[in-house]
Amino acid sequence: MKIITQTNIFTNGFVDILHICNIIRVMKTQEKDLTAAEIVKETDLKHIAVIMDGNRRWAKERNLPSAVGHKKGVDALKSTLRACKDFGIKYLTVYAFSTENWNRKKEEVDFLMELLAITLQNELAEMHSEGVVISFIGDTSKLSEKLQKILKNSVETTKNNTGVHLQIAFNYGSRDEIVHAVKSIVSKGINPDEITERTISDNLYTKGIPDPDLLIRTGGEKRISNYLLWQIAYSEILVTKEYWPEFDRNSLAQAVEEFKNRQRRFGK
Repeated sequence: MKIITQTNIFTNGFVDILHICNIIRVMKTQEKDLTAAEIVKETDLKHIAVIMDGNRRWAKERNLPSAVGHKKGVDALKSTLRACKDFGIKYLTVYAFSTENWNRKKEEVDFLMELLAITLQNELAEMHSEGVVISFIGDTSKLSEKLQKILKNSVETTKNNTGVHLQIAFNYGSRDEIVHAVKSIVSKGINPDEITERTISDNLYTKGIPDPDLLIRTGGEKRISNYLLWQIAYSEILVTKEYWPEFDRNSLAQAVEEFKNRQRRFGK
């Protein structure tokens, strides 16, 4: 015979409350997802660019090695990428490693190179199955041959997919990109009088990709940091105090909602 005690009643009741709370949480998440998807469609939001800042500060505040912050940053990217798919955002460009980041300690630079390699090797199959298209912008010729092969394999494997286009800025600097574009234009022998804004856009690393509608910078810093200077001429800019490892689908949904409230005039 089962003896019903006050403890049993309390425990069962507590479990029921947790279950109800979980259901409510899921319903709220689904509601936010639906709202974000509706806004994306309504505003024709196609492209979000992100400066993923705050990995090291997030780790430091928790007395953890910076490597832990960078690994958590990968988790945040995966979450954001899936949210883009669910919300209907076609392009996501992320600033992973700048031309200035070579000035960091060698140990950290080596770790970031290895982290990119391991992440692509471990996550490529899943991203490919979800239809993600992977591309890279920046001077990848300065990376190790091993890493270049991994990058090229990721691009080749996913090039025919039709899902979210993930554009990773690695060894990227916007001024360097513009210099590269000018050299490309000169090498083609284009007459100066024939050079237009379209000519320059077509010689940037981002050729064929629409300019970002929204630029998000995490970590609270209010700088562009040599990122997509040409492309963000009329992008809406959102700075959030959240460190990148804290950024998730709810953060992206809030950013999308903020985008809806902006009035884009394009200089008119």
